[in-house]
Amino acid sequence: MLVKNDRQKQKELTKNAILEATAQIVQQEGWQAVSIRKIAEAIGYSLPVVYNHFENKDAIQEEFVKLGFNMLAMAMQSTKEKYLQPEQQLIQMSLRYFEFAFSNSAYYKMMFGLGIPSCQKAREIAEIGNFSITLISTIGNLMEVEDEQRKLLKFHTLWSILHGLTSISMVNITAAPDEMQQHILLDAIQGFIININR
Repeated sequence: MLVKNDRQKQKELTKNAILEATAQIVQQEGWQAVSIRKIAEAIGYSLPVVYNHFENKDAIQEEFVKLGFNMLAMAMQSTKEKYLQPEQQLIQMSLRYFEFAFSNSAYYKMMFGLGIPSCQKAREIAEIGNFSITLISTIGNLMEVEDEQRKLLKFHTLWSILHGLTSISMVNITAAPDEMQQHILLDAIQGFIININR
């Protein structure tokens, strides 16, 4: 049993090393520079060891999507729980989203490497669904009339605002949000809240 636990622990350590090496490559050179060979060299293992954990580069990205959205969903939920009013929840969750993107930029870049995930992807990957549900329920609490289609529309609008402003800010050479960018985000979110029932 001890040998099995040691093997499992070693497997987990190797998997984490692969993910850490991938994150470093993404930070330094971008996702397009990631290759299985480069990851193997970075962690000091042979190609088969990396392939033993991940079938290909896409499987590594999917792992980052799952881990990243899990972290983002937890950040959204814990932020929501700190505030009572839906308006305040949405404002604080938006600021937390922005903060998450910059403090986890390698994850964020891979989470959105192919754009905002589709509804189909959200159904396939539970972590994306968990993130979505938290925002959708908060939006629903702000709406005067229960309307599922409108709630989904508003969710996609909000996510587009958050992701768009985050992406624009990430292009900035400093790669860190400044006061002006946060004012823009707050202005956009406050405008969104004002117009949520129009």
